[in-house]
Amino acid sequence: MAAPWRITPGGIEVRVRATPRGGRDALDGVETRDDGLPVLKVRVRAAPEDGAANAAIRDVLRRALGLPASAVTLATGAAARIKLFRVAGDGPALAERLAALTGGPPAGGA
Repeated sequence: MAAPWRITPGGIEVRVRATPRGGRDALDGVETRDDGLPVLKVRVRAAPEDGAANAAIRDVLRRALGLPASAVTLATGAAARIKLFRVAGDGPALAERLAALTGGPPAGGA
């Protein structure tokens, strides 16, 4: 199984499938979509209004990885269900942490 994240020189990039109004704020595992694209499922309570869901997803990611808010930024997909987040830090360590949290592969290309 491919990972929805890839290691970059400054950290990792994570492809996320957002579920706003999901009842809780949590990582929901890794899923391979019908088109073969692996995504990290993230569920948040926030509604997709005025950037609230994007901020909540960023918060879920940063808390799961034990990072400050400034380390996680939305790169693409502000209004889309599939988003790309950049996470600053030690890429291999961040990939290992996500793999441990989701049961996904330890590293790899996205």
